[in-house]
Amino acid sequence: MSAPRLLEIAGLKVHFKTDDGWVRAVDGVDIGVDAGETLCVVGESGCGKTVTAKTILKLIDMPPGRIVAGSITWQGRDLVPMTGAQMRAIRTKQIGFIFQEPMTSLNPVYTVGEQIAEAVRMHEGLSRRAAMDRAAEMLSLVHIPNAARRVHDYPHQFSGGMRQRVMIAMALSCNPKLIIADEPTTALDVTIQAQILDLMNEMKEKLGTAILLITHAMGVVAETAQRVVVMYAGKVVEEAPVGPLFATPRHPYTQGLIRSIPRLDLAATEHKRLEAIPGTVPSLLDPPPGCRFAARCRFAQAECRSAEPPLRELATGHKVACHFAESIAA
Repeated sequence: MSAPRLLEIAGLKVHFKTDDGWVRAVDGVDIGVDAGETLCVVGESGCGKTVTAKTILKLIDMPPGRIVAGSITWQGRDLVPMTGAQMRAIRTKQIGFIFQEPMTSLNPVYTVGEQIAEAVRMHEGLSRRAAMDRAAEMLSLVHIPNAARRVHDYPHQFSGGMRQRVMIAMALSCNPKLIIADEPTTALDVTIQAQILDLMNEMKEKLGTAILLITHAMGVVAETAQRVVVMYAGKVVEEAPVGPLFATPRHPYTQGLIRSIPRLDLAATEHKRLEAIPGTVPSLLDPPPGCRFAARCRFAQAECRSAEPPLRELATGHKVACHFAESIAA
């Protein structure tokens, strides 16, 4: 019998009230994270990745947001009914969060050391001096030079890549069992992106922390993930270990994402334009019936526009929400 998952999201629905009606940002999502693994959640902007991630720690504004249905089970406890005080005991201590843009996530009027030490003092009960010593240790752990001195610097004195390292240090400061990273490399150039991803993998190996990585870059997925969840228009459309997902993608949307990746190994011999997925994401105010990808899918048939495909397992660990997944070739 397999061990229970560290985090289990089941049937999660998160809607937002707007002047035009309710936006179904997350509409029945199932995601599980095992201890010590890296799970990537991938999809284009607006598919519900970030809302799902922030809802785990109740970091969305409620209102206008509302958890309509589902459960978020963390080590056997459902987080959905928990109060604000109960969630504060879990944030950083048990689940860390790395935000997308470090410059707006760090407070400009406090030193980086004070911001790391705040969480340590709250959750670990350390004195101010001991907490600052821990902050210096964490900055050293994420390879920031002269850490003992730089804890007294302010965020504007760090480069973008260094600020993201500070965010990683803050997320790891209380030794959580899970880190949620919301597109942590989006605002960085490609060289620094690689360094940050290498650093996260290094921290995972050292500390045994599980990582839930939110991204829209399939190249990042290929480099970092053990398992992948593909989201589209608020729903999970495919889930698989990273090898099978890239070798035999079964959902047309996943196939489109993979075909849009530049292939340097083929650039010299095959001169092809990158493929784009036609059309646009449907409105989540009034999603169409059936498969939400049908209007953009070259394989769509009448059934796709009338009946919603269930997420079903085609092979061990490989799940797809497509009526014709068995007959679709990558």
